[in-house]
Amino acid sequence: PFACGPETTALTISSCFECCIKCLGGVPYASLVATILCFSGVALFCGCGHVALTGTLTMLENHFSQITTDHATLTIVIQYECYVIYGIASFFFVYGIILLAEGFYTTSAVKKELQSQFKTTVCGRCITATFVFLTYILGLAFLGIFGFSAIPVFLFYNMWTTCAAMKSPMANITDPDSICVDVRQYGIIPWNATPGKACGSTLGDICSTSEFYLSFHLYIVACAGAGATLIALIHYLMILSANWAYLRSACNQNEYQDIKTKDDDVEEGGSKEGLNSSYS
Repeated sequence: PFACGPETTALTISSCFECCIKCLGGVPYASLVATILCFSGVALFCGCGHVALTGTLTMLENHFSQITTDHATLTIVIQYECYVIYGIASFFFVYGIILLAEGFYTTSAVKKELQSQFKTTVCGRCITATFVFLTYILGLAFLGIFGFSAIPVFLFYNMWTTCAAMKSPMANITDPDSICVDVRQYGIIPWNATPGKACGSTLGDICSTSEFYLSFHLYIVACAGAGATLIALIHYLMILSANWAYLRSACNQNEYQDIKTKDDDVEEGGSKEGLNSSYS
């Protein structure tokens, strides 16, 4: 029979603790935080953006463009934008997992490289450099997406402030029908669209609809999601650049150590030969 005393239990706990510390030490926390932020931002941008676009189209059809042919182009554009949203969500889901895996690889590679357990290859460093370049391009693209997503927020905010000014008791408006919002001036629908604008009580009723209220707030959340994704990409870019620099530095250090070891071996061999010749 095996005895299981306090010393054995303490040794087991100590081994488990060391194993947990070793596992936690290999986790790329910076990449993990960036991945969580990227997934959250993309989910907010894609989910809220899709619902907001659908609500906007419904509101335009009901109140600003009652003839189908007037907003046929807008319907096609919104449909394509929804397809783009599906593509963005799928791509960033895969890309975030790849970058997280690359973070795990680079973290363990740097540690083992510094411990001289193995050496990184040129291919591995080229892959990291490729991710740096691709993440930089994606960051520029999402900077444009972030700016583009702020446009509907601005349009809905103007409409909301106009409705709020009409309802305010301090406004002192004598002719409410003279206050209008014309969406044709933004280029959303053509100038021949009917009616194309909303005035007075009609405008107030539009601002009270669920489509307007929901779309306005969802556009705000979608814009915030695009900003979070942009921050995550900048975070990724800093991580990848640092990892590439660490790998390059470790590679140069190991090359220097190899050259120094060879020189020492040559000097040691030369000194031995000199000693042997002096004794002969």
